[in-house]
Amino acid sequence: MIALGIILLVVGFLTGLSILWTIGIILLVVGAVLWLLGSMGHAVAGRRHYW
Repeated sequence: MIALGIILLVVGFLTGLSILWTIGIILLVVGAVLWLLGSMGHAVAGRRHYW
């Protein structure tokens, strides 16, 4: 999810489409939150680890 967010940020920046930029930021933030919760040992959506 983090990688997809970064890809969308780059594509949105290069093409000038603000919707891709916005979606990229949202995916990046959600991926970072899930990664932090998974690394702290909390179960995320029924999984012990979120990759």
